[in-house]
Amino acid sequence: MIHNRSVPADTVLPHVVYKNVAAAADWLAGNFGFAERYRYGQPVSGVQMILGNAVIMVTSPGNWLASPLELGKQTQMLTVFVDDVAAHFAGTKSAGARIVEDLHETIYGERQYGVEDLEGHRWIFSQHARDADPAGWGATVARLEPA
Repeated sequence: MIHNRSVPADTVLPHVVYKNVAAAADWLAGNFGFAERYRYGQPVSGVQMILGNAVIMVTSPGNWLASPLELGKQTQMLTVFVDDVAAHFAGTKSAGARIVEDLHETIYGERQYGVEDLEGHRWIFSQHARDADPAGWGATVARLEPA
């Protein structure tokens, strides 16, 4: 495999669309704790950001890309795993982000909360709370581990 310093290996790299990329990057850093890795364009049209092992590209809209704010509806939800979800929840809430799902434990073994960002993207921040057998809560298991 070729090594590319611009894109981490073995990572899904979602591109999250915002009308104002620079403002969104600042908001994601201040509210969720993401750190900027690099930015490009003039005006800024892309910013790569990291939080733990999660990597995202913050990108501007185009002919085929729009944010939920522009569309008036959700297009996806992003889940990011953090080491201490309770502390992350407290920090996000105190920063003033719109909490849409309070911190709770799910039937599938995650402790998580939901939040909406400045342009309407929905995020779930999660931490493993316990080992839960998928069959134990009603899932049909086709494959235990990714290939």
